[in-house]
Formats: sequence, structure tokens, C-alpha cells
Amino acid sequence: MTRLLFTLALLIISCSAAAETWPSAQWSERPTTRNEAVSALESYAFPARDEATRKGVRTDALLIIHNGEVVYERYGGVTRADTPHLTWSISKSILASVLGVAFGEGRFKLEDPVATFYPPFNVHPDIKLQDLLHWASGLDWQEDYEYAPLNSSVVAMLYTRGRGDMARYTAEHGVASAPGTSYRYSSGDSTVLAAALKSMVGETAYADYPWTALFELLGITSATWERDATGTFVGSSYAYMTARDLARIGLLMERGGRWQDRQLLPKAWVDFNLAPFKSLTPTDEAPGGHWWLNTTADGKAGPWPDAPADTFVALGHWGQALYVIPSAGLVIVRYADDRDGSYDHNQLLKLALKAVVGEGDK
Repeated sequence: MTRLLFTLALLIISCSAAAETWPSAQWSERPTTRNEAVSALESYAFPARDEATRKGVRTDALLIIHNGEVVYERYGGVTRADTPHLTWSISKSILASVLGVAFGEGRFKLEDPVATFYPPFNVHPDIKLQDLLHWASGLDWQEDYEYAPLNSSVVAMLYTRGRGDMARYTAEHGVASAPGTSYRYSSGDSTVLAAALKSMVGETAYADYPWTALFELLGITSATWERDATGTFVGSSYAYMTARDLARIGLLMERGGRWQDRQLLPKAWVDFNLAPFKSLTPTDEAPGGHWWLNTTADGKAGPWPDAPADTFVALGHWGQALYVIPSAGLVIVRYADDRDGSYDHNQLLKLALKAVVGEGDK
């Protein structure tokens, strides 16, 4: 009887593993049946747009993965399936996944002072790595782009006086609040994390580390990541990937940091990423550890009411998005060029849920 029960247990485990689909060099495809829900999704994501004024929604890519298979894929403009697209601030969440591997290797602890790995932060000795991951360094940082470019820290970091050494430029900012207390979105925080990674893994390994530690293991072949003049990855902004390659990051996170039979990101790391940060400063956003969440620290609903509470997202300028919904088995990549603020993440999620899993009307 014991042997029979053991055999049955193995059979159940085997069947469960066989049912779980993972991409190899290519993704398995199971196109969604054309129906009104799919048409509604397409009408929202790919409307006619006046390119002369750049007003309205413009989707460059929409890729939907359901239970590890491609169920919907469409491209627009000059973007194709093999086009590495600028991810903008999705780069921050990609960086978080790379850092997760280093965390699993024991190269740092969340409570370590940033200065341990990046000496210019000796002027800010109380700021910890976890503070940067929460965008809660407390530094007096202005993230505006086109609305206030002359006062923008991020514009200066990327394009003018800070572009030669972006992390050091960030370190030179003054203090606005105590570290770890208040959320203040900062591309500078992310770029300092990219600089700290250099000391964590060593100069020699650093240039290839995102690839050897993570990308190659996931089968990502299209990635490009720009660096500043010091050789530091622009962790805030300048990673490029095809939609299908970015979806591999999403699937890794959707499955709790596991890739096939290997736990690439420790569970403790994923739990940290997906735990809401409690800010003393009121905010309409729900930041986690370099991801955006759909549940706040006090248990209230997040910014996307028509999506499940476990939804989490990587977001980038002008409408870039990597949506992950574990409870629905969904990973959605959207590349875009939205310039007027008319695109609505909640609406896209609502329509995608209805098109793929029959949910979305609430």
C-alpha cells in the first residue's frame, strides 16, 4: 500500500509538471479564437491615430501569454516580433530581477547600506539598498520629463550634466526626507542600484552579468542595455528587448521566480518585490520592490480596479507595460508611443482578461 501511494504521488507530480508549459527557444502558440471580446481589445489597443500630432493611443506591440503559451500577438508601426524595443522604466523591474539573482548568491542583504557597495553614498550613510528598491531614498529628486525639463533631475541625469556618471550625479542630491519613510519615484535610485551591482559582482563580471546570471538562462537573446561613460548600466531606463523576450521576465515572476525546475530568484526576493511599501507621504500609487502592485500597504484596492488584487506591473514612459496576473496565468507585454495620457492601463487589463479568460465585466 505504501509503495502504491508513493507511485500515485509520483504520477500526480509528473502529470502536474507535464501540464506546465515553458518556452524553449520559441514559445508554444495557442491563438485565441476570434470573437467580440478580442475585437474589443484590438479596437482599444490599435485605434487609428493621427501620427502628425502624436495624439491618442499608439500600440507598437501587444503580446499575451496565457499559461505559458502565446495566445495573442500583434505589432504596429515599425515594430516587429524581432524588434528590440526601448522599455524605458520597465528597465527598473528588469534590474530588480537581475539583482534578485545576486541576492540569491549572497552578494548583499536588503538592509545593507548603499555606501557599502557604492562609496559616493558615504555622504548618505543611512540609506539602505531596500530604500532604493522602494524609491524611498529620501533624496530630493524631481522626476518630471517634458512638463518641467529645466527642473528635472532625470532629464539632467540622462541627457545633460549627469549623463557621464549618473549614479554619482544622484549621490550629489540633497535630502528631502528620512530614508525608508516616504515614497518619491526616482530614476536616480535605480541607477545607483545598477552602480552598486558592479561592486557586488566585481568589475570583470559586471559587463556580462545580466546575461550570464539571468538572460541566457531564460533564453533571452535580444537584450541590449546602454551604459553611461563609467560603464554603469542605465538601470532606470535603457534596456531594450523584443516583446517575446520581455515576456520571459514576466513568466519568471508569474511563477514565483522559478524557471522550469530551477528557483532563479529566491522566494524571499519575490516576496519583497511584491510586498507593498508603506509610505508616510500619501500616494495614489502602490509601489513594491521596483514593481507596481494592485494592493496597497493598508490592504486597500490598488490603481486597476478591474484587475485581480495579485496583479503587478512594470511600467515605462509613454505607455510601456509588462503586466503579470498570477491568478489568471497571464503575462502581457505592451510596447507603445503614447504621448497625451489618454491610454488607460485598467481598461487594457479589463479587455485582455475578458478576451483571454472570460473575465473583466465587474
